[in-house]
Amino acid sequence: MLALPLALAVCAFIGLVIEWAVIRRLYRRPFDTLLATWGLAILIRKGVEVTFGREYQSVDQRLPGTVHLLGVDYPAYRLVLLGLVLALFAALFVWYRRSNTGARIKAMVENPPLAAAVGIDTARLSRATFVFGVSVAGLAGVLLAPLVRVEPYMGLDFLLSSFFVLVVGGLGSLEGLLIGATVIGGTDVIVSTVFDKTAGYLTVLTLSILFLWLRPDGIYARR
Repeated sequence: MLALPLALAVCAFIGLVIEWAVIRRLYRRPFDTLLATWGLAILIRKGVEVTFGREYQSVDQRLPGTVHLLGVDYPAYRLVLLGLVLALFAALFVWYRRSNTGARIKAMVENPPLAAAVGIDTARLSRATFVFGVSVAGLAGVLLAPLVRVEPYMGLDFLLSSFFVLVVGGLGSLEGLLIGATVIGGTDVIVSTVFDKTAGYLTVLTLSILFLWLRPDGIYARR
């Protein structure tokens, strides 16, 4: 439990430094931003490797055991994690739709010069949004730690899955994020269960390529 606030604080600090040093110069250059953050991720992974070594660590689950649900024994921690993620996503969706800050973020994304002209501090808002995103990524890492091996390269698989989610769901909306995560995650789990993990990954990759070719804006692109 102590890792939760610690991860949030550390990731917020790292996000603040990266935004100040790199990201603020690339907000209107998405491809350059992708390359820059990918390179920074490599540097961070290597830094973790040098500091802590390549050996993996394991985190004990605080909720061991299973829960009998719909005729199937399901791990208790995974059920709690699923419920927590859904609750956090619902809270984020309501906040983004109804709060003044959410309205300012939408205005800034739609038209940054106009948003600045009406008094929105776009630089400060962009910085806060980026730091929030990095902090949530750190929170996700802590929540996933009991389910995976904790090592410098533990995020690569999730990074690729996140890219596929954005390709299918579309950029710039929480609705697209939810749709993309459902399609990619559901497809991967179903195909992997019926066949194997390689078939699941190949199916997801093929689906993403088809979307890039036939519907590059995704299912629910921001208008």
